Amino acid sequence: QVRLVESGGGSVQAGNSLRLSCDTSGVTFMSYSIAWFRQAPGLEREFIGRIREIVGGPLEYADSVKGRFTISRDYAKNTLDLQMNSLKPEDTAVYYCAAGRPLDSTVALASGYRYWGQGTQVTVSA
Repeated sequence: QVRLVESGGGSVQAGNSLRLSCDTSGVTFMSYSIAWFRQAPGLEREFIGRIREIVGGPLEYADSVKGRFTISRDYAKNTLDLQMNSLKPEDTAVYYCAAGRPLDSTVALASGYRYWGQGTQVTVSA
């Protein structure tokens, strides 16, 4: 059974860092793409980045977070981590991890992913 659990959220001041972790129990990295999304109040869920399901699959990021956010995987712990540096108030959102087999056209869309975690809140103050 696929189960995704995010952790590591919290409140920080702008310029600081946070590291989120997604426990991907029941998911094998070679079966699904695993992605990070975020959703701010009143806005649609926004793609952050993903790791593809193929062995050695590349990481892909949204332009809005390139250079500040880094996704990494830990095969031993079966987790996908999101390192967030130089945080800004506009990064405030609920952060979700998701798993699925998106088409090329749906990689950056929430509809491309079947399984979701419950989310973890990140609040960045000015």
